[in-house]
Amino acid sequence: MEREKTIIPINGYILVVLQLIILVLILFGFYIKNLFMGFSFIPLFIFLSKGFMIISPNSSKVLLLFGNYKGSVKQNGLFWVNPFYSTSTLSLRARNLESEKIKVNDKMGNPILISVILVWRIRDTYKATFEVDNYENFVRIQTDSAVRKLAGSFPYDHFEDEKANITLSTNFDDVNQALEREIAERLSIAGIEVIESRIGYLAYAPEIAHSMLRRQQASAIVAARHKIVEGAVGMVESALKLLSDKKIIEFDEDKKASMVSNLMVVLCGDSETKPVINTGTLNQ
Repeated sequence: MEREKTIIPINGYILVVLQLIILVLILFGFYIKNLFMGFSFIPLFIFLSKGFMIISPNSSKVLLLFGNYKGSVKQNGLFWVNPFYSTSTLSLRARNLESEKIKVNDKMGNPILISVILVWRIRDTYKATFEVDNYENFVRIQTDSAVRKLAGSFPYDHFEDEKANITLSTNFDDVNQALEREIAERLSIAGIEVIESRIGYLAYAPEIAHSMLRRQQASAIVAARHKIVEGAVGMVESALKLLSDKKIIEFDEDKKASMVSNLMVVLCGDSETKPVINTGTLNQ
């Protein structure tokens, strides 16, 4: 299998000097009225002029000679190559790709919307030019494919799978690393280097988003209620013990049950309680 070959072409400024010399000879031939001398150097001047090429920073040229790959030039500057070479320019700069939001199913089968942000660049100019038909389109399609596979490998959150070690919505570092490995493996055939990949957007699909939100709210309310009850029980226990230790009032079981009931209502109620003052005895 042929691989990328980096070549260093002839410095273009040397050929510029040579072209100036040829131009002087052409003008000198016409000046002395030696038409043969003047016209004979014109084809050489034109032929050499076609070999000049300018390469900008972080750019490269792929050189072909009648369909045969001869090498790639990655240096920047003015160069001269065989005029019979055909060249194609490739940018080696880092590029961003933000994929479209696609609807896929997570590991539990729930529809979700997900997109990815990918930073990539060309590493191997030979593969990018000859191994795939259109490397930019290849990057986009393979990225979407990798995102679909990733989404189907993990649940959205722990509500769906409590035993899951990695979920899409919580373990961002692990998910992004798995995504980067998957995309890099797919793009290696095209000589593409993945610099960074991460999830750019993640949410439940609109048709289930409201139901999932209500479920999460219900779970949060249950957890909050559990904490409130746990704290209220501790406060009631502390109050009864303090009253008993200081011998402020003696409680029988009925009075104790009544006080516990009232305190739990006050401490656990959603709305503000309105106390009723008892002007009689505790038995009334």
